[in-house]
Amino acid sequence: MARLFGTDGVRGVANRDLTVTLALKLSQAAALVLGETARNEGRRPVAVIGRDPRISGEYLSAAVAAGLAASGVDVFDAGVIPTPATAFLTADISADFGVMISASHNPAPDNGIKFFAQGGHKLPDELEDRIESAMEEEPLSPLGAAVGTVKRFADAEDRYLVHLLGSIPNQLDGLKIVIDCAHGAASAISPQAFADSGAQVIVIGNDPDGLNINAGYGSTHLSALQSAVLEHEADLGFAHDGDADRCLAVDHTGAIVDGDQLMVILALALKAKGELARNTLVATVMSNLGLRLAMQEAGIELIETKVGDRYVLEQIREGGYTLGGEQSGHIIFSHYATTGDGILTALMTAAEVKRSGKSLQELAAAMTTYPQVLINVKNVDKDRVDSDPDLQAIVAEAAAELGSTGRVLLRPSGTENLVRVMVEASDEGTAHSWADRIARVVETSLAKSF
Repeated sequence: MARLFGTDGVRGVANRDLTVTLALKLSQAAALVLGETARNEGRRPVAVIGRDPRISGEYLSAAVAAGLAASGVDVFDAGVIPTPATAFLTADISADFGVMISASHNPAPDNGIKFFAQGGHKLPDELEDRIESAMEEEPLSPLGAAVGTVKRFADAEDRYLVHLLGSIPNQLDGLKIVIDCAHGAASAISPQAFADSGAQVIVIGNDPDGLNINAGYGSTHLSALQSAVLEHEADLGFAHDGDADRCLAVDHTGAIVDGDQLMVILALALKAKGELARNTLVATVMSNLGLRLAMQEAGIELIETKVGDRYVLEQIREGGYTLGGEQSGHIIFSHYATTGDGILTALMTAAEVKRSGKSLQELAAAMTTYPQVLINVKNVDKDRVDSDPDLQAIVAEAAAELGSTGRVLLRPSGTENLVRVMVEASDEGTAHSWADRIARVVETSLAKSF
């Protein structure tokens, strides 16, 4: 049987894969596992629930709240709020765990449920497996005064806003900034945070109706932000995704500044202030070669992880590092957040633009982005990627020709029967040529056993 939890909680099409029944059982199981410490200490467990504005979040959050309260958990319902806000609030009120109902950058029909442990940290695989197993157990059924309560978390947004404003190093006076909220969870709080920081704010994608989340706006549809920045002659712009745990940027010319470039800007700024712990940045193997070279030039060590923000976060926590993230704009500031925070990332980037007196374009120029070509080769024996001699030979040939100005990465998919071929080179033609050649070898050589 397939594992219920994916790389970021339990996801699926709402009312088909992710049903009210599943949400109820999942929350009852979470109460068993995540509320165990509180019960052992003789107190009632406390949980925070947040959601993005997609329409299915209303009934899913009601189901989760019902399952928790029926299991003796006191629930603080924060309503529509970003994922990093739910994580922050879980820690801020010393709750036993948090629940976020969101499918992030996915379209409106999808939804998801993910949990945060005490302190606002994502759950390790072992805890997720325990929750999944607990779904087969009898749920807790307290009676009378032992059942949990469900209360509106009235000052949730204010608490999170104060936290954001207290995290940035300087005001943003004089900057004109466009914010694209993706019709998502950031629609109210991100524009407010920038306005309170002194910026002149133009807002787009901030009219959620439950069905338009991520539709034509946000970090997966940057053309709306590019047009708005140019139309309003803004200094820069930021786009969130539906649950605001990531952001991408656009400079004053309309050029996109991705997560790798943002990490370079932020790492250099932290290093200059002596705040980059152990002089190290954490990124995934899919980050652009340009990020690696920029870090080498700046004398900053780069630690690479598997793809997925959870692996970045694990490395940050294990090594006590300050900063890490992904090309997608999911960036973690460990001094201020336990997960990626798109609003915080945007505020920190804008603060560096203001402090330095340089444009975002000038700051982003610290990294040269190398052409990156990705080809997915399906229906092959992905387990032989590291052992097939023909494949190893072509990869070695490519690496020898590309030298320090290119890179080859072969990555078997964790969920599908395919191999991802990624090639970076100093020019797009070379990257495409090698990617095509290697993909053909993958297709022919790894298909031999079929």
